[in-house]
Amino acid sequence: MTRATSIPEAVTIHVPLRIVKRGGRKEMQLPEGASQTRRTNSALVKALARAFRWKRMLESGEFMSISELAEREGIAFTYMARVLRLTLLAPDIVEAIVDGTQGQEVTLAYVLEPLSIIWSEQRAYLL
Repeated sequence: MTRATSIPEAVTIHVPLRIVKRGGRKEMQLPEGASQTRRTNSALVKALARAFRWKRMLESGEFMSISELAEREGIAFTYMARVLRLTLLAPDIVEAIVDGTQGQEVTLAYVLEPLSIIWSEQRAYLL
């Protein structure tokens, strides 16, 4: 038995994408409307985890002030205060960040900027 059609040795597939540099690494950007896989922002997730850990430590009475905790952790008070603000994010925003479904513009630097404590305003700004 013989085949009627021959099998090509090479197959070329064209995928429209753009390569951009983000934070010192290269990333592929698909065109508008193309489905993208979820990609968590590890720096942002790590900052969220730290924020909630620090909040728990403060609420438990283990540390009496942010200053005391910052000194113990060996970081600047101002940085800790900014990261602690992440605990004020709306629960659905936190979930989107952990799931990796937040917008690409939502980075750690972006969310460390002063935000409203009103959840609907946060959603309008971040989602």
